[in-house]
Amino acid sequence: MDTASMGAHDAVRTAPRALATEAVHAGRDDLARQGLHAPPIDLSTTYPSYDSRGEAARIDAFAATGADPDGPPVYGRLGNPTVARFETALARLEGSEAAVAFASGMAALSAVLLVRASMGLRHVVAVRPLYGCSDHLLTAGLLGSEVTWTDPAGIAEALRPDTGLVIVESPANPTLAEVDLRAVAHACGSVPLLVDNTFATPVLQRPAEQGARLVLHSATKYLGGHGDVLAGVVACDEEFAGRLRQVRFATGGVLHPLAGYLLLRGLSTLPVRVRAASANAAELAHRLAADPRVTRVHYPRIGGAMVSFEIHGDPHEVIAGVRLITPAVSLGSVDTLIQHPASISHRIVDADDRRGAGVSDRLLRMSVGLEDVDDLWSDLDQALKRLETAPTALRCSPPHPHPSKQIHPAAQ
Repeated sequence: MDTASMGAHDAVRTAPRALATEAVHAGRDDLARQGLHAPPIDLSTTYPSYDSRGEAARIDAFAATGADPDGPPVYGRLGNPTVARFETALARLEGSEAAVAFASGMAALSAVLLVRASMGLRHVVAVRPLYGCSDHLLTAGLLGSEVTWTDPAGIAEALRPDTGLVIVESPANPTLAEVDLRAVAHACGSVPLLVDNTFATPVLQRPAEQGARLVLHSATKYLGGHGDVLAGVVACDEEFAGRLRQVRFATGGVLHPLAGYLLLRGLSTLPVRVRAASANAAELAHRLAADPRVTRVHYPRIGGAMVSFEIHGDPHEVIAGVRLITPAVSLGSVDTLIQHPASISHRIVDADDRRGAGVSDRLLRMSVGLEDVDDLWSDLDQALKRLETAPTALRCSPPHPHPSKQIHPAAQ
């Protein structure tokens, strides 16, 4: 390729592109020039090299800054070309300088906490609700961290000289409560704000544009999108990415190359999947809000494919009654899943803390997929009918029934 052609190609590649275009092409810009259409999967764990001096120099550079080593790969724990493609693509979608992928969402969060702890900043300020295991990791102090739980209005007051991180999830798991990310970022001052963006995805919001320094995803969910990959990723600036890579190298929480390939493939349909599933979810939220068996419906202002709702009666009856909808933990797949947070995803959180964060014992969380919405409603309806035949003791009203049932955005 001549110089003029190279310049033209680079100009096209670096010009601003719509999210849908980035989802399809980010991380794949070099394929056509290599005569490839699908991204290759590099499964190597090690890479031969006759230049040991060059390898030593690349390892020294990585140890100093955590930057991706220039030149050929060295070892799978240091980096992988297939995973790097996914990281490049996700960073572009989130509008950040870099992204670092891990073996799971919890591995990603753990790496962030370890980075800050290594700098002597072990105190964390966090807003409930968070994903149950995130809550447990902080509360139990498993990585030596100390947490102060507060509401968004109390963040500035909760900061201390040793505060290394502020964590929020918006929309939150499982109540779908939303926070004003720009206001929260302002309250954080110089302390990095981490936003768990798993539920929204970059299709619905890009926290980095609102002041978040770190954007966390359980990539297992919408980014993969098909329930067949376990992964986590943090989008951030290059300086923080370097520290995350160093922690990943030292602790071994690396993403398998096949998972990186599946995630890159998942990103290509992310905007289409999220928008279609969100349309289904919004319709189901409206139908649930009109149903006398339902006491409250939670659905975010920004939309999305998640719906939570509280019911009259025993939620376990509904879980046992679905047939088309899958009763399973997790979310973000092409098929619809339903679960009872107090029994599964948030079981590990202290019951009083859980209820105090709005996670009612009668709350059901539904991840809406791509099925026909009428088929989904038919299945929900027949499952809810089990409440009508359940023993009277299980059909009593919840302790705090809402006076006028609506769809509640539940902003904090």
